[in-house]
Amino acid sequence: MLVRKAARILVGALGMLLPLIAVAAPAASAQPQVLARTLYYDVSQAQEFAADWDRAATNWNNSVANVKLARRTSTSGVNIRILADDGWPRAYVTSLGNGTVYMGREAVLQGYYRPRISTHEIGHILGLPDRRTGLCTDLMSGSSAPVSCRNDLPNAAERAEVDRRFAGTLAAADVRAAGYAGSSTECYVY
Repeated sequence: MLVRKAARILVGALGMLLPLIAVAAPAASAQPQVLARTLYYDVSQAQEFAADWDRAATNWNNSVANVKLARRTSTSGVNIRILADDGWPRAYVTSLGNGTVYMGREAVLQGYYRPRISTHEIGHILGLPDRRTGLCTDLMSGSSAPVSCRNDLPNAAERAEVDRRFAGTLAAADVRAAGYAGSSTECYVY
């Protein structure tokens, strides 16, 4: 009899404590947390333009959530090779998030804004095509915008498109130097 009474008291006490425990426990998120996919870029051959590519990485990192750009480390591998030459700026995309970009001095000598060029070319690696709208507000309008254009940030539609492209299962993994072997290449010229 005493055991039953003690058991009832214990069950009653637990019944009163249960709501308190449930309130104190953090609520489970309905949506799983998506990790940003990290792409590594190499500026070792960017010559005098290395800072422009770092600014492009910062521009994209501050604009999108599903992909992040980081400078190559000794253990990271490389997704984006960055070079400089005397030609026109261009991007050779081997797959989403992978390829080679050039800062061509020809556009720089014509007066195009270096940070806009670098952010635009990274946009190709992130899956955006050229859109020759002529508008300075459209990063992917490239050289169709006036030489005086100093906008080096993607617009809302460009940001959303990159986030869509990097959403999903690939976003959960760091992708290190995938895509150079055996893939077709697309070339975009600024």
